[in-house]
Amino acid sequence: MKRDSLGFWMVAALVMGNMVGSGVFLLPSSLAAFGGLSLVGWVASAAGATCLALVFARLARIRPATGGPYAYTRMAFGDLPAFMVAWGYWISVWSTTAALAVAGVGYLDSFFPTVVRTPVSAAMLAITMVWTFTLINIAGVRRAGQVQVVTTVLKLMPLVLVGIGGLFYFSPAHFPVTATSFGDAAGQVTQVATLTLWAFLGLEAATIPAGHVANPETIIPRATIAGTLIAATIYVVSTIGVMSLVPAATLATTTAPFADGARALFGNTAASLVAIGAAISCFGALNGWTLIVGQLPLAIARDGLFPKVFARVSPAGTPIAGMLVAGVLASVLIAANHTRGLVELFTFIILLSTLSTLVPYVFSALATFRIKDPSAPPGAGQLPARMKAVAGLAFAYGLWAIGGAGAETVYWGFLLLLAGLPVFVWVTRDHV
Repeated sequence: MKRDSLGFWMVAALVMGNMVGSGVFLLPSSLAAFGGLSLVGWVASAAGATCLALVFARLARIRPATGGPYAYTRMAFGDLPAFMVAWGYWISVWSTTAALAVAGVGYLDSFFPTVVRTPVSAAMLAITMVWTFTLINIAGVRRAGQVQVVTTVLKLMPLVLVGIGGLFYFSPAHFPVTATSFGDAAGQVTQVATLTLWAFLGLEAATIPAGHVANPETIIPRATIAGTLIAATIYVVSTIGVMSLVPAATLATTTAPFADGARALFGNTAASLVAIGAAISCFGALNGWTLIVGQLPLAIARDGLFPKVFARVSPAGTPIAGMLVAGVLASVLIAANHTRGLVELFTFIILLSTLSTLVPYVFSALATFRIKDPSAPPGAGQLPARMKAVAGLAFAYGLWAIGGAGAETVYWGFLLLLAGLPVFVWVTRDHV
């Protein structure tokens, strides 16, 4: 193993750590209005995410490549589609770091209520967290991997405490269904599926730093599938638990739903411990996404489709430019929307981030049909029928989730994608 490479547990922690972050800890507040239908949406998201995980596992097994969805889209469809995928995914990643910082700050309310409840100071603290983990990742990939293992272990404590504990207090009254027709219910489930997909963003994380993974064709597929299935189980159980403990009206306005659940179970001391664990979880995911936000533009720049500055690395092998630019953009996003409440800000950012990731997911699902196994004998290597079905379901799920993002989010997401075209024209001006 190379000195600065990532082993199985670090890669698995990267997958789980990037998913089990702010999503499960703050999403119950965003889902409170949907009541019992939120659980249906979780199951739908888990099924779709599992199909996507199988897609990335196959692609990583036959063609491990730094850049993940971008790299696979380029292999299958060429430079322009690959750039659009990379541009959208890059927007998603630095938006995700902003959302994670906001969610982590929300869980500090028990300790610094004056700071967290004041929009300006809360935004400043979130920006400070963005730069703290940017500096950690600049120190080296393996150092970031070690931090990821520790934070992934610590974050499971509040989920087990509140999620499983809350199951003993299950009450149907805490899961009201407001839909008045089948069409209304289907629409709400679609909205929930898009919101909850945010919690699965990161299932492809293991494919991004493939150049830093030991034995990538074996480790990446196993870590991707294992991490996704474990995270899905944790999500469903913990959401049922916290919604059983906290009334829907309270849940819709709280910035720390799991801390409130712990308070209902064991009192204020437990609430404080859970708040610490939840904050660690969010910041641990922030650490993992900060690693990704540098590796992605590094791979694109080396292919000549991103400004050359993103291809530069430090003596420790870290893409400093990509991390610094992403840190600035995440900080601007937080500052520009600081007047929103934390829950409203979180919901807005995750919808934008999720939409920007769905485009790469859809392209990756289609790439599965075109990328063949190079190790297969001549005339073989065709996609098995079972994998065709999985890839088809992953593609359909991606389109369905895009529809659930809402017209306003799709509008802004489409504009952001088109905004990348001048960059593509500029960086490829000498290619013609």
